[in-house]
This record gives sequence, C-alpha cells and structure tokens, in this order.
Amino acid sequence: MMPIPLINTTDLATLLQDQTKRTVICDCRFDLADPEAGLRHYSAGHMPGAVHIDLDRVLSRKAGPEQGRHPLPAREDFTAAMAAAGVSSDTWVVCYDACDSMYASRLWWMLRWIGHAKVLVLDGGLKAWMKSGGPLSTGEAEEHPAGTLTVGESLVDTIDYDQVVENLDSRTAQVIDARSPERFRGEGETIDPVGGHIPGAVNRFFKDNLQPDGCFKSAPTLRQEFLAYLDGQEPAKVISQCGSGVTACHNLLAMEIAGLHGAALYPGSWSQWCNTAGSPISR
Repeated sequence: MMPIPLINTTDLATLLQDQTKRTVICDCRFDLADPEAGLRHYSAGHMPGAVHIDLDRVLSRKAGPEQGRHPLPAREDFTAAMAAAGVSSDTWVVCYDACDSMYASRLWWMLRWIGHAKVLVLDGGLKAWMKSGGPLSTGEAEEHPAGTLTVGESLVDTIDYDQVVENLDSRTAQVIDARSPERFRGEGETIDPVGGHIPGAVNRFFKDNLQPDGCFKSAPTLRQEFLAYLDGQEPAKVISQCGSGVTACHNLLAMEIAGLHGAALYPGSWSQWCNTAGSPISR
C-alpha cells in the first residue's frame, strides 16, 4: 500500500479485498456553481459501495458571511455524520472526487481534525479509477450500517482570524494562498465580494500540486517546490488559506506528501477576511 495519505487504484483494489480491514469509500464530488450537481453526478455513476459526502451538508455549516463561505461544522456534528456514513474508529476511509482532489482533500483534513488517522485520498480521483477499468454503480446514495466514531485529539491545527491579524505584524508564520493567481492578484474576482489577498501572503495555486493526469507530483518534487515558498520558514509555521478553506486543504495534503508536517489551516480564509471590516487587503 502507498504511504499515507495517498493510495493508487492498484493498492485500493488490494485494500478492498483485505477482509481484515473495514473500508468506507467517500465520493466528495461537488460544484460551487451548482451545489446539487455532486449528488446528481454520484447518482449517474460512482465507485461501487461509495457514500456521498457533501461539502455543504457535511463538510461545512451554514453561517453568516463574517464566518466565511464554508466554515467548519462542530466537530461533534461532523463526527456524527461520518459515523452515520458507516465510519468507525478502526475504519479506513478512502476519499475521491472528480475535481483534482480538492473536495477529497477537505474530507481528508477534516477526518484528521477529529483525530481519525486512517484516511487516504485516491490519487487521480474518479478519472484514475475509470482509467484503470474500475466499474461504476448508479442510483441513489449507498447506505452502510452506522459506525461508532468519537471525537479524538486533533491531528491538525487551525488558525482563526485574530491570529492571522496578529501575524501581520509579527510575521512569525508564512501565509500560503491556494487560489488561482488571478484571484490572488485581485483580478476578475467572481466568487467573493472583494478581490486581493492577505498582506504578506504568497500564492501557491493548488493545481500546481498535480501532474497533467491529475495525480499528485512526486514527494521530492513537492518538497522542493514548497520549500521555495517557505523560504527558510518551518513547515509548522505555515498558515494555509484559500477562498473558503477548501483548496487550502489540498496544499496541506501536498505538504504532508512532501514530508513537511504541521502547517495550520485558516478555515475562514479569504471569504471571511474580505467580509470583515478593517481587514487590510493587498493587490
């Protein structure tokens, strides 16, 4: 099996055949422009046995704009939702999507957030599965017997708005923004009400973590590229952000693959920052 946190299609087939390991596959497909599209795509064809995990319903909660577009749910609520999907403390969870692993990365990070370490992202996602000849199932969401999952000690760190503000002066941490270069520069912003970026942030577009086939670059390549962004800063001093705390998890996953551990997520990200009065903005 590939080292955590990635698994390829060959190793996934082996894992699924291992009767000593209980596995739940999670289909995380979603579309920011059409929130119901993920479930429609799931019904049209998904990996056999997969459950659908929705960004709006499970991986975030409803809140005002001052909290950002996809604020984290309560840890207890998320834990209960994953238990209802069939996940127990001893369950291996494999996450995939069809969007360059951006939503699968969010689920990977959130499971670690509640202390669940047995979580893998399918490298290359649904495209890789289909390319390998993997079958698809159709129809309504798969149901699994409820699991027994409890909130554990978090394996990841978060940073809130006030801490990011403090860092503007101290510069003890390097902020890395996962949005596209255009949005980072404040050009053509179509999602959030204000364009630009947090002063002092550097831009690492999450898609730069991938090869042309949608699989992640090698660990040595990712390590070399991220070290250039760190510029001597310790990985544990990195703050990862994006538009709403989703693709920032993709950068955190890439850093984990690269052996650069300990970076924190700013869940509110740009959508909270630009909706909070007095937030300085660079363009």
